Amino acid sequence: MKLVLQRAGCKLVRFHDLRHTFATEALEHGMDVKTLSAIIGHVSAATTLNIYAHVTTPMQQQAARKIDKGITGRDAETPPGFAAKTPLPPSTFTATKGKQRKRGTGCITQISEHLWEGRYTPTYPDGKRHPRNIYAHSEAECEEKLAALIVEMKAEIAAERERMRNGA
Repeated sequence: MKLVLQRAGCKLVRFHDLRHTFATEALEHGMDVKTLSAIIGHVSAATTLNIYAHVTTPMQQQAARKIDKGITGRDAETPPGFAAKTPLPPSTFTATKGKQRKRGTGCITQISEHLWEGRYTPTYPDGKRHPRNIYAHSEAECEEKLAALIVEMKAEIAAERERMRNGA
């Protein structure tokens, strides 16, 4: 199950992206790597550092200040233009659980206020998955187009199976 977050005027963010954001923010705010690794569920802290944690400008600035303090023995002044990170306003994200569809019926996603995408990804007899997308201006229109696409693709798959059986 994937949770999808929506923010007005922004593209969709997948739940897994939040793991990367959480890891980076946790390290930026001083959490030690072993604790973070345990929270995320990694066996190795190396996985957390190499895949999930990303370097940010505030992290680089903090490291530079620590090095400067180690060399000079005093706190360095923050250069102009490098003001402390201001807190962001509360998030307007809202989690929405996608509708559970029956296997083999495709999926539908609202891309914008007036655009819907339908996607169907069957496995062909050659073992490869062949995704196809359709677009519509309403959810109902998208459902109709997706149903027609599924019928068409199932006919293609049946024809391909028949062709493979006959050895052509």
